[in-house]
Amino acid sequence: MSLSRPKLVVGLGNPGEKYARNWHNLGYMVLDILAERHKLKLNRIRFKGYSDNFNLGGQRVILLKPTCFMNNSGESVRAALDFYALEPEDVIVVYDDIDLDFGTIRIRGRGGAAHHNGMKSVIAHLGTEEFTRVKLGFGPQDRSRDIVAQVLANIPKEQQKACFEILLRAADAVEMIIKDGLFAAQSKLNGPVK
Repeated sequence: MSLSRPKLVVGLGNPGEKYARNWHNLGYMVLDILAERHKLKLNRIRFKGYSDNFNLGGQRVILLKPTCFMNNSGESVRAALDFYALEPEDVIVVYDDIDLDFGTIRIRGRGGAAHHNGMKSVIAHLGTEEFTRVKLGFGPQDRSRDIVAQVLANIPKEQQKACFEILLRAADAVEMIIKDGLFAAQSKLNGPVK
């Protein structure tokens, strides 16, 4: 990741109170934690999303929560990328992953979208799979049930405390990727949150 260009950190989710506590909004929740840590409001509307920025160890970091709904998230990411003249390697996308066990964080430098429509949109608009992602697992889920209903379900009360610990660790992962690089973050933070 280049040190001369800003880093764009995107949290995937759906806007509105109806979706606020859904599994599918884990990316939004991580950005909310980062915004709180760095004393940001994250309420400025730009690039079809909420955006703000801060400095982390001399590196400018732009936070973006797309508000064009999950399936069109790539429109927001592309708009921010073009405005700041960034490359896909400058992007970190944070999102939920139904295929990973609950409590697992997986940091990757590339990869496909699997079942995730938000990631399908981002990949389509960037034209590449070569960008960093931080995935938060909430599986295993019942494969006999509709996947949409599962990702749009609210996080059960009995899992909320553990989920908050996962969100904190994912926020740590984003900061470590920016400060220390992808491989350092993978070595330290990939895997289950203990």
